[in-house]
Amino acid sequence: MSAPNAAPAAAPRATFGVADAIAMIVGIVIGAGIFKAPAIVAGSVSSQEVFIALWVAGGVISLVGALCYAELGSAYPNAGGEYYFLTRAFGGWLGFLFAWARMSVVQTGAIAAIAFVFGDYATQLLPLGAKSPVIYALLAVAAITALNVMGTRQSRRLQNVLTAGLALAVTAVIVAGLGYAGRPVAPAAPAVSSSGPMFSQLALIFILFTYGGWNEAAYLTADIRNARRNIVRALVLGILGVTVIYVLLNLAYLNVLGLDGMKASKAVAADLMQSALGGAGAVVLSLIVMAASLSTLNATVFTGARTNYALGRDHSLFRLMGVWREQSNTPVNALLVQGAVALVLVLLAARTPDGFETMVAYTAPAFFLFFLLTAISLFVLRRQAPAVENPYRVPLYPLTPLLFVATCAFMLYSTFMYALSKDPSSIGAQIGIGVLLLGLPVLWLARRRPVAAS
Repeated sequence: MSAPNAAPAAAPRATFGVADAIAMIVGIVIGAGIFKAPAIVAGSVSSQEVFIALWVAGGVISLVGALCYAELGSAYPNAGGEYYFLTRAFGGWLGFLFAWARMSVVQTGAIAAIAFVFGDYATQLLPLGAKSPVIYALLAVAAITALNVMGTRQSRRLQNVLTAGLALAVTAVIVAGLGYAGRPVAPAAPAVSSSGPMFSQLALIFILFTYGGWNEAAYLTADIRNARRNIVRALVLGILGVTVIYVLLNLAYLNVLGLDGMKASKAVAADLMQSALGGAGAVVLSLIVMAASLSTLNATVFTGARTNYALGRDHSLFRLMGVWREQSNTPVNALLVQGAVALVLVLLAARTPDGFETMVAYTAPAFFLFFLLTAISLFVLRRQAPAVENPYRVPLYPLTPLLFVATCAFMLYSTFMYALSKDPSSIGAQIGIGVLLLGLPVLWLARRRPVAAS
């Protein structure tokens, strides 16, 4: 226990308004995934109608989940986000495993995946040799981590600028694509189409990855002013806006390339801009994707370190990460640990055929497992009296959270089936499951240490 006259430990200060929170959510969600995933999804469906329906379904699923998270976040605002919800509902052991997974698999894997996309497109503008994409990916992770170490104010300002620029750039792609009056561009190579339940599930995995990130709002509740009211506004408005943007973008892709053209494309957005604007389109597209990648990286690094901080705050084994620097209003050590793990993942994934797909597969099993458990925690926490009056309840309870639970369970099953498949990138899923299970002996070791003083 701390001494009676000891100064209180530094903690997060609420500096975000609703617009800041929406910018952070949109910045996380609209990342490089929307410039990579549509071609993969197109290869898994048989018609344009099914293709668009899946993207709409991804938005609906995300909105349902966001409504559930809004209740949790408004009732229990905490910098630990899902870590705090799971700990309060099921106990410290599950909160620990979640924080371990987030530190070693989910968040750091997502950071590495987005860094690879940044590296691919930066290389299009200025190649740095045979390992150029990896070099750029490493530099991006290091630079964004350093910016967040400097302070929350710097990170928030960069996020607002990047999100505003990204919104304008994405609007330009949509206008260029929807305004294209020519015939759909013929694919340069024969389109390969896959169908059946397994491929539909795989398509939904990549769609939900592309929508992924809205749940990061849970880690902003300690940073948002009047969080119990504003977290709901930020989540709902953010998800609705992202869904509209994604549907319009995919309609633009279809208008220029057609479904067969998308199936054969390695970079649908680049092909769209090339057709609509000529040679200058590729340069414009590269800048757009780089901005999207940096926006997602910044927001993901910002929120991910909050879980590491909460883990260090509550467990002495990781107490080094549980320090909050008052001057910069940041968990500096947590940021540095997260950055180091992400850099290692970039180096390891660089040895596989496609670093981006490997990292998506690496994160998927743990991501949907804890998504499912967080959804279930809503039912458990409803039975507990919240510390304060809760102004928000998820509508149509219990149907809404039950729908979210069923969706998460289905996606968890799909990711495990994918891990057992012969797809080359499934090695990422297998390793991710292994690293997640490694958290069990680490939990045993942590329990032999005294709990960190609060």
